Amino acid sequence: MTPPIVARAGAATHTGLRRSLNEDALLAQAPLFLVADGMGGHQAGDIASTTVIDGFAQLRGRPVLTIDDVSFTLARVRAAVDVIGGPGASKAGTTLSGVTIAAVDGVGYWLALNIGDSRTYRLSGGALEQISVDHSVVQELIDSGELLAADAPKDRRRNIITRAIGAGSTGEADYWMIPARVGDRILVCSDGLSSEVDDEEIRTLLTVHEDPQTAAERLVDRALELGGRDNVTAVVVDAVHVTTRPGGDGTSGIDDEDIDSDTRPRAEAMGGMR
Repeated sequence: MTPPIVARAGAATHTGLRRSLNEDALLAQAPLFLVADGMGGHQAGDIASTTVIDGFAQLRGRPVLTIDDVSFTLARVRAAVDVIGGPGASKAGTTLSGVTIAAVDGVGYWLALNIGDSRTYRLSGGALEQISVDHSVVQELIDSGELLAADAPKDRRRNIITRAIGAGSTGEADYWMIPARVGDRILVCSDGLSSEVDDEEIRTLLTVHEDPQTAAERLVDRALELGGRDNVTAVVVDAVHVTTRPGGDGTSGIDDEDIDSDTRPRAEAMGGMR
């Protein structure tokens, strides 16, 4: 049976130019396309991100996933991350962002999820949209009108997140169900990419490079050219076949400079995570 979305994907990751350890982990195999960004090497951030990705990797090969599948797995990996390091140790943590292939009445959907400040974008019809919403102090300040979005990249609080898997956080993930279209291009990335390369250049690179592997590699290379201050990871996913409702979009129904450059939980940076 043909899955509701047939996808082609590419992925790239790099330690960056100022880090000795890559705490990012990724999964780019249907039906899951995910990036996790671990926090604090001395706090086993690399183990946290790998634990989360390994947990979700057990769902590989299924044609679709439901929100229940994802939320159950998220609860299981959260419990595994919470015990990393043992009693009395600093808490490990990680972000998680990405999409899974889902369906509603047989119709193809992207099920997007996010916790933390890794990001998920969609390029469709030439327009780039950030699907995920950062769980960060800076995003809260933007939402409250206390900070201009244009000033966010240089704000000293830009790497402080308000939700995570582990790191003492109990914050929940956000979910979105998005109807898929042939030609959709999804980008999932750690903040080591989005903090170096602005959205317009991301859009350009995703548009210019047709092959998803080439696009992922070029995005990572560009982040390194612009400083590479953190680990950098990109997963690029193309929808090459989507099952839609008859009469829909398809035809016949088918269609480390320093600690401030690293992701940190609010509990560590500001004395209280929610």
